[in-house]
Amino acid sequence: MEIEKNNRVNLLFEFYQPLLTVKQNEYMELYYGDDYSLGEIAEEFTVSRQAVYDNLKRTEKLLESYEDKLHLLKDFERRTNILTTLNQYIDKHYPTDQQLSQLVAQITKIDEE
Repeated sequence: MEIEKNNRVNLLFEFYQPLLTVKQNEYMELYYGDDYSLGEIAEEFTVSRQAVYDNLKRTEKLLESYEDKLHLLKDFERRTNILTTLNQYIDKHYPTDQQLSQLVAQITKIDEE
């Protein structure tokens, strides 16, 4: 369960990172990206472990709030699932259709940019 939560927070961070403050970015990057402990982050910024914990929890709630309003992650996951199904269908029914394959590749590339 903890891994799923961490994965979700990392994905939300990836989508909404530009909307966060510098301090929120730094704490999130260190905790979720670089696997620092609360104590290590607290030492790095000369604050208490509780201050780091509170900042991370507020930031996680903020990321969820952004997702509730903007649905970037949800829409990305839906597109990914549809494209996976479409690719499987093309491979099965139209394996030699180059134009169809190129169109799907173009759609896929949009999310990668």
